[in-house]
Amino acid sequence: MDTTSLAHYNATHFLWECSDRVATITLNRPDRKNPLTFESYAELRDLFRGLVYAEDIDVVVITGAGGNFCSGGDVHEIIGPLTEMNMKELMAFTRMTGDLVKAMRACRQPVVSAVEGICAGAGAIIAMASDLRYASESAKVAFLFNRVGLAGCDMGACSLLPRIIGQGRASELLYFGRSMSGEEGKRWGFFNGLSIDPLGDAQAAAARITAGPTFANGITKTQLHQQWNMSVDQAIECEAQAQAICMQTEDFRRAYNAFVDKQQPIFEGN
Repeated sequence: MDTTSLAHYNATHFLWECSDRVATITLNRPDRKNPLTFESYAELRDLFRGLVYAEDIDVVVITGAGGNFCSGGDVHEIIGPLTEMNMKELMAFTRMTGDLVKAMRACRQPVVSAVEGICAGAGAIIAMASDLRYASESAKVAFLFNRVGLAGCDMGACSLLPRIIGQGRASELLYFGRSMSGEEGKRWGFFNGLSIDPLGDAQAAAARITAGPTFANGITKTQLHQQWNMSVDQAIECEAQAQAICMQTEDFRRAYNAFVDKQQPIFEGN
């Protein structure tokens, strides 16, 4: 995979298209509500790892085909085989799924999810690991791991989810495995917006991001992620260094010159 240019990436297990530096991943098994397989997990992980180096993509939008986002791991192609694996094989699988979340958080591109219908299990995790989330009222988000006899601590849920919606609300979803509606998700802060066209909302958000200083946006994403493990003093010093780097960009100079000329800046990401 040539990771410096991924606009024309040829996906195998989902749809991939890129326009105006915005890439769209469409989970495309609508007859089964777009479940993941071992292969699609691995391809998504490798793609997001490659996006770290991609020079032609500034935002990634994730959506699902057929009115649903993602029903999680395929019952027949993942859940069934897992019951027959030994501990070494199970650890390889759970680490691989966790690596997908690590890769989503580590790439410089903001990730925007557009959620309709079923968004369960690993699908809920992918939405959770995104930077922005837009939904329709039909959205039903369920971290349903305990409903299949597993712990709620899957793929970073016990770390990420409380930071988004709060400890008590996250505990409720993870202990009960119940669905969170689109309206509830918006009220709790899980969703950034709720409308009849979440994909349109996600695309509009992506366009706004790409029109901005994309180098600086990548720095912002890195800081938002890394500062979870920093003290306030460490975070302030880290931001001082990050901002000094951004002050050396041409986009910073463009913004100043545009202000002087009483014009809107046109950013170019450098």
